Amino acid sequence: MANLTLRQAARSGNCYKVALTAALTGTKLDKVITYNTVEKETRTPSYLATINSNGKVPVLQIGENVFLPESNAAAYYLADGSDLIPTDRLQRAQMLQWMFFEQYTHEPAIARLRFMVGFKGLDNCTEEEKASVPGKRKAGGAALDVMEKHLSTRKFFVADKVTLADVALFGYTHVAHESGFFDLNDWPNVRDWCERVKGLPIYVPME
Repeated sequence: MANLTLRQAARSGNCYKVALTAALTGTKLDKVITYNTVEKETRTPSYLATINSNGKVPVLQIGENVFLPESNAAAYYLADGSDLIPTDRLQRAQMLQWMFFEQYTHEPAIARLRFMVGFKGLDNCTEEEKASVPGKRKAGGAALDVMEKHLSTRKFFVADKVTLADVALFGYTHVAHESGFFDLNDWPNVRDWCERVKGLPIYVPME
């Protein structure tokens, strides 16, 4: 395999998903480069021209000239051929179902609140951002409700074993409390699932 470089931001759940996938699959990341997104280091002309025209991290660099952005795409690349991706056709589709749920329902609420409250600070947010807080709080709680119900009858999200669905959802769920709004004790099945993921033999924490 070509050399792999993870271009990331510190304490980013999306970047962490890629790092956790690498750990769980035993894949070596040859280099990790960390950017300060608050200082807009991923918005420089050179970054936009050569690494990711969308100006975001994570980006998985494969060899010298291939750059793969989007966390779930990068995680899928690393997990291809591993036990994190089910071989059963339906289970693979169910894995993708939860990965899409994470990006379109879960992450826009929980991750965004965590950033605004825990990193940017509400006092530094725009009026539009402040006005979005109640809606995002409601949406984040609803997403956790969906997860809570699903986990009432199983240990993991698909096939009763760890898949990329768990990796994708774990990234921001296990730090949801950093938003100041989501205490996982209110969602005990989700809380216990987080502990199961943390108990995996090759688990690595977010950095």
